[in-house]
This record gives sequence, structure tokens and C-alpha cells, in this order.
Amino acid sequence: MAKKHILIVPGDGIGQEVTTVGKQVLDRIAEKFGHEFTYDEALIGHVAIEATGDPLPEETLTKMRASDAILFGAVGHPKYDNDPSAKVRPEQGLLRMRKELGLYANLRPIKLFDELLEASSIKPEILKGCDILFFRELTGDVYFGKRERLDDGNTAYDTMIYSKYEVERIARKAFDAAMTRGKKLMSVDKANVLESSRLWREVVQAVAKEYPEVQVSHQFVDSAAMLLIKNPRDFDVVVTGNLFGDILTDEASQIAGSMGMLASASVGDSTGVYEPIHGSAHDITGKGVANPLASVLSAALLLDISFGLKEESEAIIAAVDAVLKAGFRTRDIANSETPADKILGTDAMGAELLKNL
Repeated sequence: MAKKHILIVPGDGIGQEVTTVGKQVLDRIAEKFGHEFTYDEALIGHVAIEATGDPLPEETLTKMRASDAILFGAVGHPKYDNDPSAKVRPEQGLLRMRKELGLYANLRPIKLFDELLEASSIKPEILKGCDILFFRELTGDVYFGKRERLDDGNTAYDTMIYSKYEVERIARKAFDAAMTRGKKLMSVDKANVLESSRLWREVVQAVAKEYPEVQVSHQFVDSAAMLLIKNPRDFDVVVTGNLFGDILTDEASQIAGSMGMLASASVGDSTGVYEPIHGSAHDITGKGVANPLASVLSAALLLDISFGLKEESEAIIAAVDAVLKAGFRTRDIANSETPADKILGTDAMGAELLKNL
């Protein structure tokens, strides 16, 4: 029996709705497999700013450090989107969390369920069998480099910066994963233009010598973006920097048909954070239509990566597959041929998942 403490951090927008379903699924797994999961909740993002003035309150950070794993929702609010002058922003909480917890590796599996082949705008024959694992470096690059406004605010710069050790540690995680999969790894950079990318490529080439069984390729980010849509089945493990990884994994959401289907894990050397890659989606917040499957699949990653409970993780994935095979869809993955009684809201989709667990 595993005894674990999980922190639920719903965050903003639909985060509250989807993490509720994720927790229900974890409870059912604990009941089915004889584990004991205890929980706590904490604030981050806009809701934390409203309550405390801080997007990542110290109380939240303390709870994060004390937990065995974190199930996360989303961060963001429309009031900040068109106000670049705002000094305190929800995303600051997210970035600080990653830095404080040392979450330098973001894992984003892009695995397509056959039942959703038609949900993507890409032809099914191009997609079928696609299975990609992205490793996005998470605590370096332009998101953490020096930035400033000059010339009375008329000029701005952001610094893209990487150190050797930062590239080495994410590269090793990606190579280790490649050894358990197809032994094929693509490193994505912009080494024809950027000095930081030239360092990135040099370090990846050096680490590759430790993994002679892995077939390594290097692609510029613009070429990789084109190839990802042209032939996604050629990809296995991809490792790239923070900015390029952010963009490419959102592009890859079209392979799965919807961002509502994609889970992620942010890990380092201690507590891991598991979250859907979709945002706070305030346009549908409170309407009960958000797709909870990415949060549920994030819970599956949590069980596998942080707790080593692979059978339990696979049980969740099998339940998602069964629900999709039965024809149930949320609005974002439905099409014109989906029967109205098969299009479910957030809670109803959660209930169908629990039936299959």
C-alpha cells in the first residue's frame, strides 16, 4: 500500500473544474488498489493575487515542498492579457514555482487515441500511430533571462540564456527516456542564428556520446515545426529549450485533436507538478463544458512518475480509452457526427470515467 500526500492547486479559470475530476479519479484508484492518498489545497495565480496580493504565497510554496506530488490546474486571467503594465501577474507565480521547486524538465506526451483521429485537422492517415514525448527545458531561456525597457519604454529586450549544466541535465533525462522507447531522439534549436542554441547543440552532441544506441538528429526549430505537421510519426523523443518547447508542444496539440487531451509533468529532483497543457480558458469557465481528460491523464502521469505506480497509471489510461471507444466526447473533441447524447459536460465525463475504473 502506498501512503502519499497530494497537493491540489486548481489555480484559475477551468482549473478548479478539471482538477476536481482528477482528484475523483485518484480517489477511485486509491480505493481500487488499496492505497491511501491524503490531500490539501493551495492558491496560485489570479485567485492568489485577489486573496493575498501575491501570485505564489509563501503558504502555497510551503505546502508544495511538503507534498509528495502536485496536481495542478491552470494559471491566467483576461484582465492581465491587455495590460502589459501590470507589475503583479498570475504567470509570475507559475515561473517562481518552477524555479523554487527546481522543475527544470517538462514532459509532454503526445499520444493519440485512435478514436480521436477525426478530431484533428490533420489527415488521419498521417496521424495514426503517432507517439511523441517532448522534453522542454523549463527554468532557463528568455522566460528567466534578464529583461528591461529602455529609451523611455520605447525599446525592450529579453535575454535568451543557457548554461552548460542546464542543457546537460535535460538532455540526460531525454536520452534516458529514449532508451526505454524507440531509441530515437531529436534535439531542436536555432544554432544557425543563436549563440545559446550553438551551446545547446554542442552539449547535446557531447551527452549523445554516453548513449551510443540512441539515434540522434538535430533540427532547427522552424524546420521541426514544419516536419511535426508533415510527418509526426517520424518523431519519438524531442528535447528542446523553454521557448521553442512552449510553441512546439502547443502546435502538437493539433495532433491529439485538442489541448484538452494533453497532460504534462514538470519534474526536477524533488516534488513533481502534473498539469494539463491547456490554459485557464475563461471563456468557458463555470459553464461545465471543460474537457477534464488532460487533468485525468496528468493524474496518470503523477502516479507513474512520482509514485512508481505504473499499473494504476495504465488503468486510468485504459478508462479514458474505454470512454472514448464508447463514443463519449466533450465539446472540444466532438464533431458534427457525434450524437447529442454523447456530448458530455465536465462532471458527466468524470462520472463515465469512474464507471470504467
